[in-house]
Amino acid sequence: MTPYLTFLLYLVAIVGFVGLALSLNALLGPKPVSTATKLEPFECGATAIDVVNVKAVPIKYYAVAIAFLLFDLETMFLFIWALGARPLSGFMVFTFFLFAALLVLCLLYVYKARILDAVTE
Repeated sequence: MTPYLTFLLYLVAIVGFVGLALSLNALLGPKPVSTATKLEPFECGATAIDVVNVKAVPIKYYAVAIAFLLFDLETMFLFIWALGARPLSGFMVFTFFLFAALLVLCLLYVYKARILDAVTE
């Protein structure tokens, strides 16, 4: 059996199990009825202050979130690279330094753009 066939069977089994679980839940699970009391906003037992309790998030936080995701993904890629670089060759060292240079450039951009200073005020 090839590794691709094994992976395909594993994927079909996972998708089938999830589909079976969701369909059984939809068929056999409780079906709640929406009442006016259940649709009221609930805020720790207190009366709601605003009609809508959701405030807009300032746009400056999105830049911080994107920078966090960027550095988080780069960290994961470095772990994957470290696990995959078993026979350490010159090309592997070059790719590491290229990736590290890109990481430093991103860090310099975040520092120069003062992205983190915007949320600490």
